[in-house]
Amino acid sequence: MRLLGPRRSGPQEPALPDDVSIGELDRQVRAQLRSLSKTNAEVVGRHLVMAGRLLADDPETAYAHAMAAQRRAGRIAIVREAVGVAAYHAGLWAEALAELRAARRMSGSSHQLPLMADAERGLGRPERALELAASREAAELGPTERIELAIVVSGARRDLGQSEAAVLALRLPELEHPGGRPYVARLQYAYADALLHAGRTDEALSWFARAADSDLDGETDADERLAELQGLDITDLAESDTESDTGSDTESDTESDTEGGEPSSD
Repeated sequence: MRLLGPRRSGPQEPALPDDVSIGELDRQVRAQLRSLSKTNAEVVGRHLVMAGRLLADDPETAYAHAMAAQRRAGRIAIVREAVGVAAYHAGLWAEALAELRAARRMSGSSHQLPLMADAERGLGRPERALELAASREAAELGPTERIELAIVVSGARRDLGQSEAAVLALRLPELEHPGGRPYVARLQYAYADALLHAGRTDEALSWFARAADSDLDGETDADERLAELQGLDITDLAESDTESDTGSDTESDTESDTEGGEPSSD
């Protein structure tokens, strides 16, 4: 009789802190986990919570938590979506695209279409990103997702060397909306960045300023970009003044030699 070797275990799951509770998930997310056993649903839910917590600051570990949830509940749409979002933030474009496609097939929802299009850009396929943006599903997106997709389209146009088309892609009515909505600040910021890339610096400065005013929650670095651009302008002006001063000083020195006066200064 052949002796069986030691059983191979799967990848080790990342640790779950004691303070993590499935109760932190949205009610609709928890509802999708009801098909699991109570114990498994608890663990999967806590991994999803950790994936959300770490997404911005540690996307690699967030992805590890999402993958741990997937190994336990890979047939649940919200779990596949979580893996796709975490993969996207970790720069794993192919994995993100595959998981978000799977989540869309399972749920019938296309609300992650902007991330899918941007993942296509990450894979060096801006034309496919534009195709997704022109799809029937894209026309059915809500305001926030529609604007995020427009930002992706603008980026795809820049990838293709179409700077003015990148600007035009962002000329939406929401540009003029008052601040307070996160998507307004992001749209204005992207518009400013597209203008800057197109060589329209003065207009870019104006829109970075508007984005900074609209960005009440710190969604963008519009303040920093504006200060940086203004600093560059000031530096250029200072260099010009220095050159002018050098010429004036030379003339003044000549006058002081002949008249006994002191060099003039600003």
